[in-house]
Amino acid sequence: MNITFQYHDVAASQRLETFISERLDKLQSKYDFIVNADVYFKKENARDPEGRKVIGVRLNVPGQAIFAEQSTNSFEASVAKVMEELRTQLQKQKGKMKTF
Repeated sequence: MNITFQYHDVAASQRLETFISERLDKLQSKYDFIVNADVYFKKENARDPEGRKVIGVRLNVPGQAIFAEQSTNSFEASVAKVMEELRTQLQKQKGKMKTF
C-alpha cells in the first residue's frame, strides 16, 4: 500500500511513520480493498509544546474515501483511536460491497 505522510507544525519522524505504517498494514491485511492512504500529523496549538497531537488518515477505497481524525496528548494514543474508527468504517464498507 502506498502511504503519503504530511506534517504540519511537527518535525518529520521516521518512528511515527513506521508506527502508523505497521498499523495500516494490519488493516490492509484484513481489508484488502484499501488502495492507498494519506496520513497527516499536526499540533492543535503549535506554540504550546504540550499542545494536543492530531492524526488524520484518509483511506482510498473503491467507491469513496474513508476519513478519521483524532486528537490526544500523544501521537501514539491518537493513532490507536484513529485505527479503531477506521476499522469500524471499513467493516461497514465491506458489508456494503457486493461479491461476485
